[in-house]
Amino acid sequence: MFLALTAQALAIVEEPAAAPPPTDTAVTATPAPMPPQDWTMLPTLRLAKPVVDSPALAQFVRGEVASGRCSAQRPIGTGYSLKIEIAVLVTPQGLVRRTVPRAIGCPSVEQYSAGLAFSRVMGNVLTDGLKSDSWYRTSMAFAWPG
Repeated sequence: MFLALTAQALAIVEEPAAAPPPTDTAVTATPAPMPPQDWTMLPTLRLAKPVVDSPALAQFVRGEVASGRCSAQRPIGTGYSLKIEIAVLVTPQGLVRRTVPRAIGCPSVEQYSAGLAFSRVMGNVLTDGLKSDSWYRTSMAFAWPG
């Protein structure tokens, strides 16, 4: 009986529809370009609204330093600081297409910083009549007690 029901169920399954033919106007995404080698000529990123820093953001960086995976920190008065530069590719609409951290020998902190920069500036960039995607520079600094 089970075999007969299975055969009936298979008999009523229709063949899948054929895929539509390819069109001549296929849309392909172009990869975002890399920033120029010399970042000193990039304009400084200007935000429409200030971003409030939280000391909690430094906890990840502090942990990377404590574990020995990062040694780019600098001693300051009562603790440590780590600064990283980030290039940001912005569209005329103020959207972020790409963030590229400057290498400091701490890949996890570099990627963490690039992700933070992406989320903090998306839709919050003053573009001043920008006509095409453009690179800007910014930086993030993390500080924690020693």
